[in-house]
Amino acid sequence: MNDVSRERERAVADAFVRPRSVPDPELRLVVFHHAGGSAAQYFPLTRVTPPGWEVLLLDLPGRGKRHDRRPVGSVRELVGVTVRDVLPFTETAPLALFGHSLGAVLAYETARVLEAAGRPPAWLGVSGRVAPRRSAPVALPDHALSDGELMKQLTRMGGMHPRIDELPEFRERFLRLVRTDLGAVARYRPDPARTPLSVPLTAFGGSDDVWAPPSELGEWAAETRGDFRLRVFAGGHFHFLGPDFPAFAAELVEEIRRSGAPEPGGRGELVRTTS
Repeated sequence: MNDVSRERERAVADAFVRPRSVPDPELRLVVFHHAGGSAAQYFPLTRVTPPGWEVLLLDLPGRGKRHDRRPVGSVRELVGVTVRDVLPFTETAPLALFGHSLGAVLAYETARVLEAAGRPPAWLGVSGRVAPRRSAPVALPDHALSDGELMKQLTRMGGMHPRIDELPEFRERFLRLVRTDLGAVARYRPDPARTPLSVPLTAFGGSDDVWAPPSELGEWAAETRGDFRLRVFAGGHFHFLGPDFPAFAAELVEEIRRSGAPEPGGRGELVRTTS
C-alpha cells in the first residue's frame, strides 16, 4: 500500500462513511451534510448511485465518526479539515462534490482549494444555499436564540427527528452542535472579487424553501466559468429527506452524468438552463 492509499484509508477510518468500497471507481462522490446533520442522513444515496461509483459521506467534527471531536465554528477551519480529508481521493478517479446548506458552502470552498491546487473536481453540486456573492444572504436561524425558539425555527425548516423532544440528552447535544454550525455560516464572509470556478456546477433547491428561494439560486451561475444548471423540486429546505430521497438522488446522479464526469471516454453536454 503506497502513501496515498494509506491516506485514503486513514480518511475513511477517521472521517468518512463509505457504504461500499469500489477498488477502481469510475467516480468518487463526496457528500457534505447540513448544519447539525451527519453523514448518516445521506446514506440512501448509495441505493441509487451506479455500482462503479464510490460514495464518501463526510462527518464533520462533533458528530458521527467524529462524535468525540470538538465542533469547529469557523468555515475557514472546516474547509481546512475537509480539504485534508478529500485530497487523497483526487488522484485515481474523477471527483464530484455535493453539499446541502452548510454543506453547500463547504463543498464550494473545498472545490476552490482543490482547483487552486491543480486538482479540480469534475462537478460541484450545491443545495439549499444562496450563492456566496449575494449581497444580502437570506438569514438562517439565529444561533443565539433560546433553545425553545431555535427548535421552533429548525422544526419549521424540516428534517428534524420526530421524537427529538423525548430525548433530552440528544436534544441538548444537537442544539450545541447546530449552534456551532449556524454560527460558522453566519460569520462566513467570502471575497466577492474572487475568480469563479471553472467546473460544471448544478444548484438544487426546494420550491418552498424560504431559506434558499429558487428565485435566488440562479446567482450560483456567477460562481463558475463552466456550465451551470438549476434544478428546483417541490418542497421546502429539506425537500429530499424522507420518501422523496430516491427520486432526488436519481436526479443528482443524472446531473453528474450530464457533466461527463463518470464517462472516461468522452464528456457529455451540460447547458445553462432551469428545469
